[in-house]
Amino acid sequence: MKLAQAKTDAAEARVNRSDLPTGGKWANEARLAALTRLHGAGLPGRRDEYWRFTRPDDLNRADAPAADLLKTGESPVFGDLDRLKLVFVDGVLDRDQSDAMAMQHVEIETLADAAAADIHWARDIYGVLETAGQAPVERPLAALNTALAENGLVIRVTGKAPRPINLQYLRRDQCADAVVHHVIKVESGAELTLLENGPGAARLSKVAEVDIADGGIFHHVRTQGRDHQRRAHTHIFARLGKESEFKSFTLTVNGALTRNEYVITLHGDDARAHVAGACTGDGATGAFHQDDTVFIAHDAVNCESRQVYKKVLRNGATGVFQGKILVQPGAQKTDGYQISQGLLLDDDSQFLAKPELEIYADDVACSHGSTVGAIDEGAMFYLMSRGVPKSRAQELLVLAFLAEALEEIDSETIRDDIRDRLAAWVERHSG
Repeated sequence: MKLAQAKTDAAEARVNRSDLPTGGKWANEARLAALTRLHGAGLPGRRDEYWRFTRPDDLNRADAPAADLLKTGESPVFGDLDRLKLVFVDGVLDRDQSDAMAMQHVEIETLADAAAADIHWARDIYGVLETAGQAPVERPLAALNTALAENGLVIRVTGKAPRPINLQYLRRDQCADAVVHHVIKVESGAELTLLENGPGAARLSKVAEVDIADGGIFHHVRTQGRDHQRRAHTHIFARLGKESEFKSFTLTVNGALTRNEYVITLHGDDARAHVAGACTGDGATGAFHQDDTVFIAHDAVNCESRQVYKKVLRNGATGVFQGKILVQPGAQKTDGYQISQGLLLDDDSQFLAKPELEIYADDVACSHGSTVGAIDEGAMFYLMSRGVPKSRAQELLVLAFLAEALEEIDSETIRDDIRDRLAAWVERHSG
């Protein structure tokens, strides 16, 4: 009873720090429903099964912990690509730094503008996918976001977007506490690539609800890095129609605490969902804890899903992976694959994994594997015996370890850029 009350009190404290946004009827109803879900669940606690490896204290507290701003001479990720750039500063869209929100086959509005309308297509998505994602596991931080968010974008794609949309998250305030919520609708046969980069805030809460109609394609690549002390919790809720495709890749290199959650449902036959992540953590630059929690539900015939996660950890860094594939009754000919691997470069770091399969159909091909270990001494010896210095040999083996996750990025240009930045990070932290 005391634990439940403590979770409810924490939720009240978070809500009371902010004014509830207002809008049109549909937006107000969605936010009030989210607030009800939040009060019913309370904020997460360490005894909750899906928080057993990650302390949610800094995500629950009423005020955001301060985080120093990190200045580097490194050029922004995706800066050389032809893309439509939209810039958020401390969680608020900065129109002066952004491109015009106009592109062929794409409609873009701010969440505030969409929410002000009494009738809007976003009504069928905002808070709807998040609500569905609350079972079988409650996700109160997502409900908190739906209740409080007034910043974000509403994007509708009606054809093949001619170039990617790049959401860039900058921050200026050491105590910025940002709540951002995006709604994305990919219509039948449409296609969009979404890129995200930047720290966002001292504490960032970000939710994206992605609805992909029959034959739609949504590709997503994001990088989370730069600020060592930042904290972030993100959720992506996706619903896939017939013959649709969802692919998402995340690179995490810095941050005191990062938790990324996916909740994906394959509703239409022959749908495909791939999620992947590469993580490199070094506790020498400060606390580093990175958590990927993934739930993919197969609810149709002949669908495919992949979960590929690789984490390289050193100097007391911690990596977490919790992944589940649920195959519902009738979801025959499911092809589900899950792999999570941790590479520990010292004895102080740890990789914690909880892979799960739950299958209620008999004609499926599902597999999962999880391993953790040190650098292969045989491979090190092989390289060093051929004149490769020890530090360089370790760098090569680390990059080879991460390669499978990077291969999930469809664009060769983006993949090469991410690989080059990973190589630079590994070189800076080698030895």
